Amino acid sequence: MKATEVKKLRDDELAAEAKRLRKAIFDLRAQTVTEKTKDSSQFKKNRKDLARVLTERSSRMKKATK
Repeated sequence: MKATEVKKLRDDELAAEAKRLRKAIFDLRAQTVTEKTKDSSQFKKNRKDLARVLTERSSRMKKATK
C-alpha cells in the first residue's frame, strides 16, 4: 500500500486497515512458531504498511486539534 492510497482512506477505514495489518503480523508470527512461512518478506511489508497507516492517522489527529 502506497502513501497516496493511505491518504485517500477515511478515518474509519484507517482504523480497520490498522487492525487488519496487526492481525496479519500476529498470524505471521504464529506461522513462524508452528510452521514455515511461505513468504518471509511479508513481515517487512506489513510493518511498513502499518507504520504508514498509523502515521497518517496521527497527522490527521494533530490537524484536527489545531
